[in-house]
Amino acid sequence: MAGYNDVSNLRVPDSGFTVNTGRSRGVASGKVAPVQLLVVVAALLIYGLVVVWSAVQGNPDFSFKKQLFGVALGIVAMMVFQFFDYRRLAGMVPLLLIINAVLILSPHLPYIGVEAKGARSWINVGMQIQPGEFAKITVILLDAAVISRYEGRLDSLKEYVKCLCIIAVPFVLIMTQPDLGTGTVYLIIGIFCLVMGGARWRYLIGTLLVGVSLIAAVLIIDQVSFASTGSYLILDDYQHGRINTFLDPTADSSGDSYNFNQALIAIGSGGLFGKGLGNATQSSLGFLPEAPTDFIFCVLAEQFGFVGALVLIVLYVLLVVNAIKISKASGDMFGTLIVMGILGMWLFHIFENIGMDIGLMPITGIPLPFMSYGSSFMLVNLSLVGLICSVYTHR
Repeated sequence: MAGYNDVSNLRVPDSGFTVNTGRSRGVASGKVAPVQLLVVVAALLIYGLVVVWSAVQGNPDFSFKKQLFGVALGIVAMMVFQFFDYRRLAGMVPLLLIINAVLILSPHLPYIGVEAKGARSWINVGMQIQPGEFAKITVILLDAAVISRYEGRLDSLKEYVKCLCIIAVPFVLIMTQPDLGTGTVYLIIGIFCLVMGGARWRYLIGTLLVGVSLIAAVLIIDQVSFASTGSYLILDDYQHGRINTFLDPTADSSGDSYNFNQALIAIGSGGLFGKGLGNATQSSLGFLPEAPTDFIFCVLAEQFGFVGALVLIVLYVLLVVNAIKISKASGDMFGTLIVMGILGMWLFHIFENIGMDIGLMPITGIPLPFMSYGSSFMLVNLSLVGLICSVYTHR
């Protein structure tokens, strides 16, 4: 048992968020893992493996053994991160920036860079991996390291703009591929860190208004360009197709709207209790594209119905609650922002993936945490669980 200290509290301005800066009396601070969090993660992993197994049956493009390998490798990475003292990275902003740049730009290297689906996001080093996924870890660490320096009081507009510029670096780099989905995840991580790091609300609202204005400007410029030249100037055709599908899902049922319509059919056909494991006809008969990855929630809902989907939502709520508890127990702002950055990433992935399946969000290639097929994504998520455990272990 470690010694006991009195409890002191640091209140993050304008956020309503309280961070414990000392150990509460009677609480041990030894190398103990957050058991409740790990139980929830284990339940998500088992649930995800069951659904992925059913989704990849008879599909030669996917291998369940690779998914198992990704889980095994992720568990090892989680254990390594848990016992690594995250606080050593707090002052390494330049190094984290360099690592981010190397990871994100590596697909542009000759001989190893791979282009797929209009984006140069992959490298081939004996197997294909997506470095932008691994950069999510360093983006979280970078944003947390930069913003934690202000100790919860980011009052200066000059310093706020400086933080924005650093946060924008990974986004600008990822757009050279281009990968708008992953870039959006980077921005969401930064926003969560800014909010929890004590940035003034008027700065955040101003940033939001500027962002909305830029998006509107891009869409207007592209529409003008398409009307005059027949081609878009900024966004790709498939990106505009996804936007049009989101605005009018019935516009082109055999083209851009096909995936969305098939997703709704799969979810609706599951009913209350589903068709049973292995009976997801929409995916097994090939009607639902990218079923093991982007539309894994549809496979789950078709097999286990509304009840099965509700079980997944409950597990995600428990994941979020346990992560928030650990962030509040952290003894420093850096640890708090790491956990909140991870939480921001998970929440965006969950809302975007499930939202696009039910028509509340545009269709993107954003996978579902601990559920979607993909060794790289699984490795990243379990590594992030290890980081949260590190914050808990070293609190």
